Amino acid sequence: MKETILDVLLYLFEHYFAEDPDAVRDRDSLQTGLLEVGFSPAEISKAFDWLDELARQRPAAAHPARRDAPVRVYAEPEAARLDVECRGFLMFLETSGVLDADQRELVLDRVMALDQDEVDVDDLKWVVLMVLFNQPGSEAAYAWMESQMFEDEPEPVH
Repeated sequence: MKETILDVLLYLFEHYFAEDPDAVRDRDSLQTGLLEVGFSPAEISKAFDWLDELARQRPAAAHPARRDAPVRVYAEPEAARLDVECRGFLMFLETSGVLDADQRELVLDRVMALDQDEVDVDDLKWVVLMVLFNQPGSEAAYAWMESQMFEDEPEPVH
């Protein structure tokens, strides 16, 4: 039996959205498929709510990353959920131009919406990938992030 919202989201992303982005429109068949593989109705509902909120928070347009942007100070609950490695990874993505400040905030919002006490870097990478997948104009950043997740040797950002 699968346990968390993130498990449901990863299953959806790996089995449906990456191959057919329009699959999200047919929630009934998605829900049936998720139930068949063992996800609980409660976790499925939470995952769909998570995706709905992600879609509602889509920024109007991406802003170019600024190298002189202020440093993000994390609130106590954010710092408790995201360790130093995760926060450093987010800073790397922003200073490298993979995420802009609005997208970083959306990633943080979606991480905080997960029902997990702690999020490791691998989980964070998946959330970043899902956020970028949902952002118009972020195709290059998405492709770069996807390549980093599935390659042994990370490539530098250009």
